Amino acid sequence: MKRTQFLQDLITQLSPKLDPSTYVYCTVARAQYGELEKLKPIVSIAELEGLTLVVPLEQAKAEGLDYSRVFRRITLEGHSSLEALGLTSVVTSLLAARGITTNVIAGFYHDHMFVPSDRTDEAMEALKELASQPNG
Repeated sequence: MKRTQFLQDLITQLSPKLDPSTYVYCTVARAQYGELEKLKPIVSIAELEGLTLVVPLEQAKAEGLDYSRVFRRITLEGHSSLEALGLTSVVTSLLAARGITTNVIAGFYHDHMFVPSDRTDEAMEALKELASQPNG
């Protein structure tokens, strides 16, 4: 499939950057925004069952929060757009083809990929290869 020039331009500007911190996904049942003042999540989403939080591993341990897997964050530093049709699909498909679980959070300026900490090197290599391909 031929990519649009706009999408290809975004891909060549991916510039993946690895965050040195480790993170975990946790949930706090029946919690609402503003009730957990001591927690400082980098991502949160309100669900019917409670708050899902992405917090640094050390904070989750200190607060006794349950988690199942440790993640690292890769930020795609090339300026993205909330209107960028297909970018997330291309990136997640690439990582999925390599068996790498990816949780994507779209920020206003950048996309953030949370990948298992033990697969970080492979994910970074795959993203750099993708950005270097002339016309995927």
